[in-house]
Amino acid sequence: MNGSPLKPMFSRCRYGFATLTLMLAVGVAALRSEVAAPPAPAGTVVIPAGTYAPLIRSKDEPERSPVAAYYLDERPVTNAEFLAFVRALPQWQRSRVSPLFADVGYLAHWAGDTALGALGPAEAPVVRVSWFAARAYAAWAGKRLPTTAEWERAAAAGFTTADGATEPGFPAYALVWFSRPTPDTLPVVGLGRPNVYGARDLLSLVWEWVDDFNTAMVSGESRGDTGLERTLFCGAGAAGARDLTNYPAFMRAGLRSSLRASYVVPNLGFRCAQSISP
Repeated sequence: MNGSPLKPMFSRCRYGFATLTLMLAVGVAALRSEVAAPPAPAGTVVIPAGTYAPLIRSKDEPERSPVAAYYLDERPVTNAEFLAFVRALPQWQRSRVSPLFADVGYLAHWAGDTALGALGPAEAPVVRVSWFAARAYAAWAGKRLPTTAEWERAAAAGFTTADGATEPGFPAYALVWFSRPTPDTLPVVGLGRPNVYGARDLLSLVWEWVDDFNTAMVSGESRGDTGLERTLFCGAGAAGARDLTNYPAFMRAGLRSSLRASYVVPNLGFRCAQSISP
């Protein structure tokens, strides 16, 4: 049978069968991957993987750092949501919180430990909360605070494009909030126009805590700390900035560098994030 014409035919059939099997396996794997991909939890949006370019970076930092895809709350945490948290964990109520974890102004606009009052509408963003409290809330909710890179990546997106800096009208929109004084009673969350990913109120309602806020430019007493890199400070820092026209980013960097974890601020709230499992 060595010279039989059936042998090449059999080889071709075997090759064709193997190819078909491989194609089916790839198709099934792709289908399983598509079906298994978890949808965004309610109230969150997907921020796709990308890169983050720090406003001011040291000589040892890369120009851009990778940021994995993650879930981000569509809008900031509200007074009503934070009220549910302090009811569940009384140690975070206004009269019981440790002074190590929150300054004296903690939730001062609320009517009481578990009463919101006129200055704390249920659907307005919760403010006057410390980093410790925001982090505890996020853990209680099964989430976490976003990192600076994650938050800035989401905030850099425009209404219709992933790069708001080049979107007509978006840079001007990002400046409007700075011209408005903070009202005694904050507006309801979620009314802002969503960006291209579906996130709202990132640039138009309150400042927001990030998990690594204390990694901002300044650390320690710069006049006596010879280990600090001088190009990160004052005029030298501005000269090394990636975008000198990005006033909102400068303001956020300045705010973060001035904060301590126990600070509470009348217009500083937060939203949560979640990692996406592979």
